[in-house]
Amino acid sequence: MNEVREIVYRLRQGESVRSIAASLDLSRNTVRKYRDRASEKGFLDWDRPLPESQDLAVVLGAVPAPRQMVSTVAPYRETVEKLVEAEVEGATIWRRLRDDYGYSGSYSSVRRYLSRLRPREPEVFARIETAPGEEAQVDFGYSGPQWDPKSGRRRKSWVFVMTLSWSRHQYVEFVFDQKSETWLRCHENAFAFFGGVVKRVTLDNLKSGVIAADLHDPILGEPYRRLAQHYGFVISPNRPATPRHKGKVESGVHYVKRAFLAGQEFADLEAMNRRVKQWVLEEAGTRIHGTTKQAPLARFHQVEIDALFPLPKESFDLLAAYRLKVQRDCHVVVEGRYYSVPHRWVGQKVDVYVGRKIVEIYKGTELLTTHPRLQQPGQRASRTEHYPDGKRAWLENPPEKCRERAERIGPACTRVVDALLSDRVQDRLPSVHSLLRLSEKHGSQRLEQACFRVLHFGDASYRRVKTVLEQELENLPLETAPCPAPSGDSYRFARSPEEFFGAEAVS
Repeated sequence: MNEVREIVYRLRQGESVRSIAASLDLSRNTVRKYRDRASEKGFLDWDRPLPESQDLAVVLGAVPAPRQMVSTVAPYRETVEKLVEAEVEGATIWRRLRDDYGYSGSYSSVRRYLSRLRPREPEVFARIETAPGEEAQVDFGYSGPQWDPKSGRRRKSWVFVMTLSWSRHQYVEFVFDQKSETWLRCHENAFAFFGGVVKRVTLDNLKSGVIAADLHDPILGEPYRRLAQHYGFVISPNRPATPRHKGKVESGVHYVKRAFLAGQEFADLEAMNRRVKQWVLEEAGTRIHGTTKQAPLARFHQVEIDALFPLPKESFDLLAAYRLKVQRDCHVVVEGRYYSVPHRWVGQKVDVYVGRKIVEIYKGTELLTTHPRLQQPGQRASRTEHYPDGKRAWLENPPEKCRERAERIGPACTRVVDALLSDRVQDRLPSVHSLLRLSEKHGSQRLEQACFRVLHFGDASYRRVKTVLEQELENLPLETAPCPAPSGDSYRFARSPEEFFGAEAVS
């Protein structure tokens, strides 16, 4: 009833029909009807007091209840509710109704219908605007399981989104992990996609990018810090527990998941990335952004692209960094691969930087060693100088190299070495090393003769060869019996000491 009195009061104040209708949410025809009736009864005359609401309602009639309009979206309610439950974006719902169901209504009609289905509490925040080329915002968002042809199974996937804060133009890439190498590669791909670099990258407190979630004193991951220096941008970690500090990106991840991913199926991750690039350029980039009221791609090409720093001429090399303990075998284990470190650092932690081709190992600022990057897990990169002196012989003189040295000395020495290396009872490689070193003291010719003698008497051991040389027995006459074939087991204690050295030598 009060509405009738309000209409009459405003008419008496000289307010227009259009203004009254808009203010009271009435049709202009309804206001005109009450204006005409009130004028007939003299209620618009200034010299008469304004009647009470009840009296006006009796004379002029009550204002009819507003007619409930049936939304053009109502016939599709079940479909819309399913899409809303799947958190599909409003604009995407409108396009799917239009493309799949022949809906002819406007996007505004869909938006009004959705506002009644999912009313939300308004959020209050301060929007921070940036200049062209000043900032990009980055985040990862979980994008569900996707098919991986390499493993032959479905794997968890994530979506990387970099949004240029001024134009809202985006780079989107789907990946199977959040490793440091992947995180860095996504940045490189994004900058290549934009054709330039921003001054500042704002990111969430990710394990891949920031170790400690402290805005004022972040401990940045070394590979990411080097990437920033290489490309010339500043890393700005997002303030923890304040998502509005990084709103453009979080709405970007939200938009990608609801407008691109929701309700879609892809053959594999590669197909997703091909399609999302097309989607960014043809749909996301050409839509009218709700805040800027312009298409992101147009703003980017018209203004922001010229504000970006040029890309570096050299490619970025560092892929990952680790702090690892040097094992007792003088190696660190990096991604399942083994790299040697000088033995003095055994038991201590060192910093390992993995590049595309080179692995660098540091202790603080001191470079300890470098290795070519191994390609397959289980491979080893070892340097003999990294071992203590007593262990180097094992690397410098493997069985193959020992046999080559023995062949240069002579056939008898070669047969003794073969016999020692064929022994299954114990590892005789140290004995072989000691045997070959006898040539340095006694000469190769005497060693060859001593080996021939011990073979003849069937005791091909290092101790016997050494004794023969020390006692100068290698040139004593031999029996005419043929030498037995070399065999590790047959040489052990085959003859008595008297027969081997002669009675005089053992008396």
